[in-house]
Amino acid sequence: MPAVPPSRRPKRPPAPPQDRGLAHELMQQIQDNQGDPDFMTSLGRGLAVLSVFSQHPREVTMSQISTDTGISRAAVRRVLYTLEKLGYVGEQGRGFVLLPRVLGMGGAYVASSSMTAAAQPVLDALRDDVHESCSLGVLDGDDILYVARAETVRIMSISLRAGSRLPAYCTSMGRVLLAALPRDTLEGYLERNPLRPRTDRTVTRMDDFLDLLEKVRREGVSLVDQELEIGLRSIAVPVRSRSGDVVAALNIGTQAGRIGLGVMQTQLLPRLREAAQRLGTLLN
Repeated sequence: MPAVPPSRRPKRPPAPPQDRGLAHELMQQIQDNQGDPDFMTSLGRGLAVLSVFSQHPREVTMSQISTDTGISRAAVRRVLYTLEKLGYVGEQGRGFVLLPRVLGMGGAYVASSSMTAAAQPVLDALRDDVHESCSLGVLDGDDILYVARAETVRIMSISLRAGSRLPAYCTSMGRVLLAALPRDTLEGYLERNPLRPRTDRTVTRMDDFLDLLEKVRREGVSLVDQELEIGLRSIAVPVRSRSGDVVAALNIGTQAGRIGLGVMQTQLLPRLREAAQRLGTLLN
């Protein structure tokens, strides 16, 4: 895909006070579907409320949910009351927490996903080979969604696991998948997502970012050096289906103080590409 021409490159909007989250995306989708008579707005709001819990490590208050979703506190209270009666959330401290019943929904996806089932043994083998944490991700909305992970030691301040979400623009897997998007889809993403500095190394100039995506598209690899978090380096490659379509991204994450950029390119990249190719042959 050719680079977005300068005349069509979207202007970078001002940075919002905080990152967009899944709840924000769901509420936008709810708004976009208001004219559909078959669309259940109340169900959509319930799912948006549930999604807020993934953004917070501890209990969540009604005020936090209302702020994250834009739903009134009175409506949030009714959603939480319903979810509590059905056994999906419970009160704890000053707020609410998810209860084990929600695992049934996530477990159903893992059990039914051919990609996840095929990926875990490949990830485990790659981790044991390179002795670094490895992940498989897909684009879900505007974020990278981790669908499988094989971890050695924790190298980030946040805990990553299947189901975790990170911004696409400053992650190696995200750039691999953004580089594979059709031009109009990429332009829409860039209009919605300002390139906010996560560290002093994050690429935030639009021209530089588009040049990076073109390089990723051309070379089939993305190497991100401490742009998401200081001390973290990661390298990612696309996972292609048998038809050649990019369906996911596979990455290796390392500590910057332990693994140099040259080692990542000369030693880790060949093994990462072999694993991605092996996984691709296993997908339907």
